[in-house]
Amino acid sequence: MEIINLVFDFFFNLDDYLERFVFTYGSLIYLLVFIIIFMETGCVLTPFLPGDSLLFVLGAIAAAGLINIHFLAPLLIFAAVIGDTVNYALGSFLGPKVFKSKDSKIFNPVYLDKTHAFYDKHGGKAIVIARFIPILRTYAPFVAGCGSMTYSLFLFYNIFGAVFWVLLLTYVGYFFGNIPFVKNNISIFIIGIIFLSISPAIFHWLKSKNEKTTN
Repeated sequence: MEIINLVFDFFFNLDDYLERFVFTYGSLIYLLVFIIIFMETGCVLTPFLPGDSLLFVLGAIAAAGLINIHFLAPLLIFAAVIGDTVNYALGSFLGPKVFKSKDSKIFNPVYLDKTHAFYDKHGGKAIVIARFIPILRTYAPFVAGCGSMTYSLFLFYNIFGAVFWVLLLTYVGYFFGNIPFVKNNISIFIIGIIFLSISPAIFHWLKSKNEKTTN
């Protein structure tokens, strides 16, 4: 229970944790957030890491002059691109072999099926759309690597999605994160960003549940 509380505290107080890290370790913040974004997009074991909220908070911290937004944004775009590329390669190599046990909490075939359905519905756009949706952000490139998309096409959507995702959220944080009302209620905005990120998945779940009920 204590671990869960710590995780929630970290997510909802990202600004405090990151500011403390900057004051303590300085430029190592760039390495830390690079690793987080890379792992969150490149490893199916870490879909729980912060993404959208992290980018927004980093933009706000940059606006306060603690880090350089113009260095940070390209760095995180690069992290997101190579993260998806590594994930695609893992999907291509491993394929559905690891998604066998329905009892698995990480490699559950249900996750793979849902991502496949999302991917089939939206095509290449899924790579871009998934950037803004937790869990799908991690699994979409893996599924693409399982054979659903050629690498050249995947790379195009990968780069476009990474640029759009990182620039949008970091610069929104940069231009609005230090407005007094936003800064004084940053935890509420973090919760709002998380809710907006997962709302498409919630909507899809409610829609599916309603369709099953009516049938």
